[in-house]
Amino acid sequence: MAGTELEKRPANAVDPQDEPSAKWGWHGGFPRGTRIAGWFTAAVMFLMLIGNHTGKTEDLWLLGIGTTIAVVLILDIVRSRTAWRR
Repeated sequence: MAGTELEKRPANAVDPQDEPSAKWGWHGGFPRGTRIAGWFTAAVMFLMLIGNHTGKTEDLWLLGIGTTIAVVLILDIVRSRTAWRR
């Protein structure tokens, strides 16, 4: 038997005291939309390498930012697939 309020509450319930927006509507994240936007942004970074600029500084920044976004997205996918093992 559950003796306290905490034990009765579902694991994914959001308390309106902690998150005021839960009181008036849906409260959650957009994991799929965030991943799609991240891959789109990384692709745009790599596509911007094609251009008429002559300096390599811009190329290094675009490669660095695009690669960082891609690595973070890959780590997020791996982490979400192995989350049940923790």
